[in-house]
Amino acid sequence: MSAVVHDRKPSSAGPVVFSLSTIGAKACVAITGILLILFLIAHLAGNLLIFKGPEALNAYAQFLKDQGSLLWAARIGLLAIFAIHLGLALLLAKRKHDARPQPYIYQRTLQASVASRYMLQTGIVILLFVLFHLAHYTLGLIGTVDGQSYHTLRDSTGRHDVYRMVIAGFTNPFFAVYYLVCQLALGMHLYHGTSSLLQTLGVNHVGYNHIIQRLGLIFGVAIAGGNIVIVLAVWLGLVQ
Repeated sequence: MSAVVHDRKPSSAGPVVFSLSTIGAKACVAITGILLILFLIAHLAGNLLIFKGPEALNAYAQFLKDQGSLLWAARIGLLAIFAIHLGLALLLAKRKHDARPQPYIYQRTLQASVASRYMLQTGIVILLFVLFHLAHYTLGLIGTVDGQSYHTLRDSTGRHDVYRMVIAGFTNPFFAVYYLVCQLALGMHLYHGTSSLLQTLGVNHVGYNHIIQRLGLIFGVAIAGGNIVIVLAVWLGLVQ
């Protein structure tokens, strides 16, 4: 009897299929999480220039603006990474729910941190914050200074006055409180997310998992705390 050979052509959909599998989705969530973390570090570093005064912050903003199409490509790429991260996280949450639609009679929720139990909710809060932040500062659709759009502000050299824009934004109590609340959600998300993604990528061991969790806490506090310090400094008039 002759063997039947089935010729299979390589499919370009292979990586897509893998990324939609449970293992692949977890890996993609971890990798996109790392990329987003790197962005958060760079973003905070740039924002902290506000403490060096308008010249430092406006020069940094002008440098980014001078990148032109490269800057917009980075922004679009970042949004795509964020969309993939959130989309796959929602997919994994749905699969987990479908696997056990009825909760355990005795839930051991005390063993899970608040941050781990509300990862999906804090992720949605962050999504809404990103949309608001883009409309507020990047696109200038929300908020005005003396009846003018943020994008009309110019410093003495003719550059976009980002320093004055940030001051105007965070002296508004509504904007300041909203940013503070969202940063708390971001800190919680990073606390569990950082340690979780490392474990997903295989960086875990019973001997030092507690260290990884502490690093997640430190990182979440550092990023959220850095952003909160900026908002409070402006709102309280320490930076003006």
